[in-house]
Amino acid sequence: MGDLRRNIEYSIDTFEYSISGILHTLLNQRTRHDLEGHPKVGASWEGFAVEQIINRIQARPEECYFGSTYSGAELDLLAVRGRRRIGFEIKRTVSPKITPSMRQALKDLRLQRIEVIHAGEDTFPLEAKIRAVSLSRILTDLDVLG
Repeated sequence: MGDLRRNIEYSIDTFEYSISGILHTLLNQRTRHDLEGHPKVGASWEGFAVEQIINRIQARPEECYFGSTYSGAELDLLAVRGRRRIGFEIKRTVSPKITPSMRQALKDLRLQRIEVIHAGEDTFPLEAKIRAVSLSRILTDLDVLG
């Protein structure tokens, strides 16, 4: 990754995303209705989404990172295999929008693209190299990490 290491802080963070069932139990959230009203619903949804993405793209734990650049741009998941770098942002909304942080991460990390995983039903482009992907469509719309 060469000089890229100077521009990003890495932390392997995948363990956090495989425990959503344990989180729900600890929070005493037994039904979806219980969870929908809890302040941790966003974190739970993000963790579930990241776990599904990792499984779909067939990334190994050592290829998955939480990415944060020195300029402050963050990604919920950064998947790196060889020279391929794909960023993922998780948004629990049906109408995701591009943020300045996404544009900064795309530039600073020299990403091939950013996939914005959202709660809506459709997959659609947001702009060049940034696409909104429905969580319900990741099996058909996300490719295995090449």
